[in-house]
Amino acid sequence: MSLADPTSDTTPFFSDDSEAEGSEEPGAGPSHHREVEEPASGVSSMRSVFTVIVLCFINLLNYMDRFTVAGVLPDIEQYFGINDGKSGLLQTVFICSYMFLAPVFGYLGDRYNRKVIMSVGIGFWSVVTLASSYMPREYFWLLLLTRGLVGVGEASYSTIAPTIIADLYVKERRTQMLSVFYFAIPVGSGLGYIVGSKVDDMAGDWHWALRVTPALGLVAVVLLLFVVKEPKRGAIEARPEHTLQRTSWLGDMKALCRNPSFVLSTFGFTAVAFVTGSLALWAPAFLFRAAVFTGERPPCVKGPCDTSDSLYFGIITVVSGILGVASGAEVSRRLRLRTPKADPLVCALGLLLSAPFLYLAIVFAQASPTATYVFIFLGETFLSMNWAIVADILLYVVVPTRRATAEAFQIVLSHLLGDAGSPYLIGLVWCYAAGPTLTPANYRYVKESVESKHR
Repeated sequence: MSLADPTSDTTPFFSDDSEAEGSEEPGAGPSHHREVEEPASGVSSMRSVFTVIVLCFINLLNYMDRFTVAGVLPDIEQYFGINDGKSGLLQTVFICSYMFLAPVFGYLGDRYNRKVIMSVGIGFWSVVTLASSYMPREYFWLLLLTRGLVGVGEASYSTIAPTIIADLYVKERRTQMLSVFYFAIPVGSGLGYIVGSKVDDMAGDWHWALRVTPALGLVAVVLLLFVVKEPKRGAIEARPEHTLQRTSWLGDMKALCRNPSFVLSTFGFTAVAFVTGSLALWAPAFLFRAAVFTGERPPCVKGPCDTSDSLYFGIITVVSGILGVASGAEVSRRLRLRTPKADPLVCALGLLLSAPFLYLAIVFAQASPTATYVFIFLGETFLSMNWAIVADILLYVVVPTRRATAEAFQIVLSHLLGDAGSPYLIGLVWCYAAGPTLTPANYRYVKESVESKHR
């Protein structure tokens, strides 16, 4: 980026121009006097590390809570007596709320104290999540409402947290910290399945699975208030906030839409969101029903249901996520030595490689459960290569004063065309394919129908 035009965005993987960040931290020269000065961000190196740790912990809780519901989905369907179409709404309602509120918090995050916004949002998320665990079976619509309100808290955090990391680190150090931050997505998602299934088994009641993350959420609020310090926007990049011209929200949106690197990476990430949204909600239920169809497991007529598939899928998600995020960041780092387009190339390669493995997982579901788990592991590993890289692309092609807005815009578009509808659509397809009355209570009927067709 040229300092003569401090509000412009750059497109580094379309050209060889410099990135949207400064080449080094201010005051990084050899002078001994500069070494003892306060860091440009206003946050010490030690506190910066603790800040990233706290943000990672909260991000892990966000995704852990999001997929706890998927881990106990058969129990929820049996408890409320709902079919796949309605249960798919649990994820869709949450994503829609999260998606439409993201621009609001993106706007606030670019202009006001980010630490305060996140603290209030996470506190609200914890209270609403706890409330969702007390819904009586006659009021499924109330569970939908509370899951929608959970999106308020998550939107307040997801749009802002990456911008704080961007104001603490630059260049490869930033990429490393973002990789650590985005490890929390697959790890938290996997823990959601694991904790949900195990708490359900131990308590004999799926409601208790939804009461784990709220307590940890209140701990997260305390850590935010007493550990995290608000860094100065853009100061670490030799372009402190007061040197950047702040524009209106409409001006920010126009600049983002004229930024091809940002727009194309967002559309690519939309494809990832569509796949992961439907896979995350339905994979454990799909594996469970495949076992019912083959006679390996009895149908869930009365809760608690068998949640072992959620446990196995959670473990796979954790391991594949760690490998995917780490390998994606490392391959990109090495490839940058040869081409400035390394980041988008690695993202594209991950998507192309994941598709055949996820398809094979569906094909082998009834024939070989072991092969299915292997293919899911490989597919999720290649999908996870995108997480940290896409986030890094956004941060280095967008100026500091509109990064939260860019995060919000990316969230809206990727969820609107991605996982806001995919869980519900897959649920409808499932209902249509297996019959409109498919519920946990009639798996045996469906199984017998399938077997009679093949005699």
